[in-house]
Amino acid sequence: MAWSESVDTILANKDGLAAFRTFLKSEFSEENVEFWLACEDFKKTKSSAKIASKAQKIYSDFIQADAPKEINIDFQTKNHISQNISEPTLSCFDDAQRLVYSLMAKDSFPRFLRSEVYKELVKKQQNGNQKRWFPFL
Repeated sequence: MAWSESVDTILANKDGLAAFRTFLKSEFSEENVEFWLACEDFKKTKSSAKIASKAQKIYSDFIQADAPKEINIDFQTKNHISQNISEPTLSCFDDAQRLVYSLMAKDSFPRFLRSEVYKELVKKQQNGNQKRWFPFL
């Protein structure tokens, strides 16, 4: 299955992403994928007014001390974001997003591939493919 190739393939697929989120939730680390998705959405922002408000929302949800979904990033990265949040750019979360992506790819993703959630996803996908070829199933 192509999903096992990389975390990118999971993040780009609706069913794969839903299963990965379910898995991360079971490990109490869903904030990682939520932060990554928020950053992806943020980078598509066109309006400068929305850039400021979205950046502040991401900062208050994921970065600031005691944030409700605080991500685990190093002090230097967190400090750099904190110093620049008053004048955010579309790339202001890139370093943190890279760190979180790396954590998901090296830590969470390999465990996900061994999980029951992933096994169910594969089974569901295989059954769906069979039905496409054998509509009477």
